[in-house]
Amino acid sequence: MRVGALEARRWAGLVLAAGPDDGVGLRLAFVTPEGERRELDDWYWMVSRVGPHAPDGSYARVEFDLGVDRDAAAAGEAAGAGEAAGASGAPSASTLVLEWSHRGDAVALRATVTAAGRLEVIGDAPWGWAGQWAEGDGGAGPGRCVEGDGVAGPGPRAGGERGRAEMEVAGGRVLWRAGLEGAEIVAAFAAGTRACPAPDPRRGEVARVLEVEEGTAGRVAMVAVWGGDDTAARARRLAAQVDAWIEEARVGWRGARPRCRNYPGLLESIADNLMWTVLLQPETGRLYTPAGRRWIFPRPPRASPAERPKGAPSADPVPDDWTVFGWDSFFNALLLAPVSGKLAWAALLAGIASRYPNGNVPNWRSRRGGTPDRSQPPVGSFAALKLHLLHPNPDALATAYRGLLHWSDWWMADRRGRPRREGLTPGLLSWGSDTHLLPGPGRVPPWEEGATGHQRAAWESGQDDLPLWEEAEWDPERRVLAMSAVDLCSYRALDLECLSRIARLLGDDSTAHRLATERRLLVATMNRVLWSETAGLYLDELPSGLSTRVAASNFLPLVAGVPSRARARRMVETLSDPNRFWGPWVVPTIPRDDPAFADQQYWRGSIWPPMNYLVLQGLRRYGFRDLAAELAWRGANMFLADRRRTGMCRENFDARTGRGRGRRFQSWGPLFALGALEEARGDGTPWRDGDVPSGHW
Repeated sequence: MRVGALEARRWAGLVLAAGPDDGVGLRLAFVTPEGERRELDDWYWMVSRVGPHAPDGSYARVEFDLGVDRDAAAAGEAAGAGEAAGASGAPSASTLVLEWSHRGDAVALRATVTAAGRLEVIGDAPWGWAGQWAEGDGGAGPGRCVEGDGVAGPGPRAGGERGRAEMEVAGGRVLWRAGLEGAEIVAAFAAGTRACPAPDPRRGEVARVLEVEEGTAGRVAMVAVWGGDDTAARARRLAAQVDAWIEEARVGWRGARPRCRNYPGLLESIADNLMWTVLLQPETGRLYTPAGRRWIFPRPPRASPAERPKGAPSADPVPDDWTVFGWDSFFNALLLAPVSGKLAWAALLAGIASRYPNGNVPNWRSRRGGTPDRSQPPVGSFAALKLHLLHPNPDALATAYRGLLHWSDWWMADRRGRPRREGLTPGLLSWGSDTHLLPGPGRVPPWEEGATGHQRAAWESGQDDLPLWEEAEWDPERRVLAMSAVDLCSYRALDLECLSRIARLLGDDSTAHRLATERRLLVATMNRVLWSETAGLYLDELPSGLSTRVAASNFLPLVAGVPSRARARRMVETLSDPNRFWGPWVVPTIPRDDPAFADQQYWRGSIWPPMNYLVLQGLRRYGFRDLAAELAWRGANMFLADRRRTGMCRENFDARTGRGRGRRFQSWGPLFALGALEEARGDGTPWRDGDVPSGHW
């Protein structure tokens, strides 16, 4: 049984998955004295503290501020506000604290609320699964059977039949019971709740309610048990022990959880945020990590919080899907590595498994949609190699290698007699979009409908609105930006090097030699065509010559081992110039003297975790230890200060103030902390300091 907050909207709830497409769910809803209902997506806006979450589910805690104005919070995030509504991170007088603990074949859940209103516990079926809970109301009598539509049947049936549930009232304690294909689950509540009308009885939902008066605190405690004999008796017994169970689990995880000595909060900020981002692909049972719990699409059209009538529920009438994002998955794997090697490999393999038959690991893919036209930066082999060095797993590495090699070949596969993503100079690369492969209407989010090839190519880069792309024209015949892009060439060089090393580890020497040869040719061409002695940087190639505009991604040749040591020193001079890329808050996506820097909008001046992390790896690779340490700790201090102030894990940061911006909970936010954790542990890139491949000229 997989147990956890494994469905994207279920911040306040659990999924109990007995197998692929088989299971039931639990979730909380809160109704204010004024009748305003909060559930599912609404909890995202009210999360005030993402608490500890053990990888094995032995203990998890999350806090919500019930006083947050969800509409104002949503509007603030949409506007990219640095300090969104409700972002205090401080205890509130109206708080809901949810804790749960999975132990063996049972899970305990406790919710404590300090606000007047009605707290509901709802038994439901996530993703539209057929499994159902049912509750005895005392009228049908013990041992009777409740059909899927809630009508009492003529008598008992054998347990475990899908879509039916037996109800029982025993010892004054009401039980929920669900029969699944993979297991029978029985849930029992501690005293204090009563039955209430289900939000949607047509979908087999059941509910219990707790009324909380002004100035008091209310508590709901329950257990769900499966497997073994006499589950009902065990459920009733354990329901009376929930408080002791939760406290024991809390103390146990507090003592057992990994920490970084001398740097309190550093490792915890990574572990807590990433564990709350581990979700389930319902039809396969695979665990994965999206870009964040709000990054699940395409979703069915529905009203925004501001458009909903006051008090209306936020539940979608159509089940949510899953969404895997390309380079997010690989960075998430590195972030999970200090927490759980097993989950880290799962996240990485889920990213690779999202690829299309032609080898493309897409920008994003879900069960119902995706981006067959475009990919994202190829950092998967870098993540796989580093993960294997941290958590050796030859079988997982071999599985990853096959998919990564397929993806690597996709970039340069023949298309009309030329490589798919060839740049202006043969051997170099440019971002693009195979627009002839675009999915039909309704299979992408609304903002992608009608997008130009130029915009889709920019999305492939991961730097969606970087000003540098404004200088490149779209080539509709070749379906690429008319340029040779420094960042993609650098990613490609890094990918070829890491894949070559993985191939040698797995004994595939012939492929290793081929990849290493491709890399040498690419690096030589980059040094010949893209290096500007005047600028001291590698610059994008345009039809008119080398561009004069630069970004943080112009330092990516460092992590790829492209420049000589002398050229690397020139590059670092520009990076460390406080009038350009350095300063109190680093590293901005574009220099401080760029006209677009004042925008501080998305990739137009903000500080982004993945770019900071990759630039940091490059500094370490070339032995710039002091500057690397300064970058690592500045990033971590900025991230941790914002987390303490707001309780959030932000998408990007304002390069003028160090305040968080964008999405409230983005999976790769803790890359800032990971860079510092590596610094504290002496765990940097897969290379020794200054280990530049020989013959790179």
